[in-house]
Amino acid sequence: MPYSHLKPLLQPSGGKIVLLVMDGLGGLPMEPNGPTELEHAHTPNLDRLADMGAIGQTVPIRNGVTPGSGPAHLALFGYDPLEYEIGRGVLEAFGINLPVGANDVAARGNFCTLDADGKIQDRRAGRISNKEAAPVADILRSIAVAGVSVDVRHVKEHRFAVVMRGDGLCDEISDTDPQAAGVPPLRAQARTAAAELTADLFNRWIDAAHLKLADQKRANGLTLRGFSKDPGLPSYKDVYGVRAACIAAYPMYRGVAKLVGMDVIDFDGDAPADEFAALAEVWDDYDFFFVHIKKTDSYGEDGDFEAKSKVIASVDAALPQLIGLNPEVLVVTGDHSTPALMRAHSWHPVPFLLWAPKLGRPDDRTTFGERACARGGLGTFPAVDTMSLALAHAGRLSKFGA
Repeated sequence: MPYSHLKPLLQPSGGKIVLLVMDGLGGLPMEPNGPTELEHAHTPNLDRLADMGAIGQTVPIRNGVTPGSGPAHLALFGYDPLEYEIGRGVLEAFGINLPVGANDVAARGNFCTLDADGKIQDRRAGRISNKEAAPVADILRSIAVAGVSVDVRHVKEHRFAVVMRGDGLCDEISDTDPQAAGVPPLRAQARTAAAELTADLFNRWIDAAHLKLADQKRANGLTLRGFSKDPGLPSYKDVYGVRAACIAAYPMYRGVAKLVGMDVIDFDGDAPADEFAALAEVWDDYDFFFVHIKKTDSYGEDGDFEAKSKVIASVDAALPQLIGLNPEVLVVTGDHSTPALMRAHSWHPVPFLLWAPKLGRPDDRTTFGERACARGGLGTFPAVDTMSLALAHAGRLSKFGA
């Protein structure tokens, strides 16, 4: 169990904790000595919190290791992603309430655009709209594969989830997304002998899917990632003794929250102000709140420096709504870095801000940005330490030892 040494230290009461995650927050300058996206953004409220609190930077997995979103969030939640390895598929499925039984295998799908030679032109089919993508996902639901049942559900934009159900299925299968344009999708490959039948079944389904999609204008192909089963993680209530809520617009992040036993709050909209308003509605019902902002990551992957900075600024502008609730602890960070310069996730440390008005120890930094965080009082530390820091500053941990 993660942080089993904390279990005897947990206190039955304490202050409320907010973990605000701007996905892919960390960035890089677009030119030498220039600002990062965070440093470029207008963030007077975050700077004020940094001035009153303490900052540092986290390493999501290990130094030099580029994380996916699933393991990076697990690290923030205190579950060592090297011990609890979870594929993207089960996260997507949980996020849209698509059941994944103990013997099922789930995968996350991307619609893509293929050229006449079957090579990928666009890995995300131009980020097609929900209105265009949902009927295409419905087409896939009609595909039958002998010996198993297959369920497909649209998730958001170009994303969908697929769950295969049957006897003897194994999730040790490599992704079919080559992570590049100009090449065809890969075949599903078994990583162990036990997965050979399952890989073959998925390849049969993929072949039938490409025939069904051939006439589509943009979503005429697909790739699959994160073949996985339900890992049966210990719940937040058992691990940390808190009632935990998730405020997230994107299904994958709702899924990872469900996997660790958080209640997922439904709300309308996806702007920071919408999410903070939803948090306020359930403020009295929970002890811990995970709030997720997605578009910092999306614009980073698109290489759009200005748009990513504007999302950060929009979070800052709405922040007084959250601060006004008077949390005992507010953590502002990202799950990983997604520099617009790289158009991808990266291994770079992630900015981290801890504001705890009663028990926090301020450092001498006065702004929230990568350079400041590299010199902050919290130093550079593993992301899995986030929860122990938050619990301690909320007065939820007693002394260890005599």
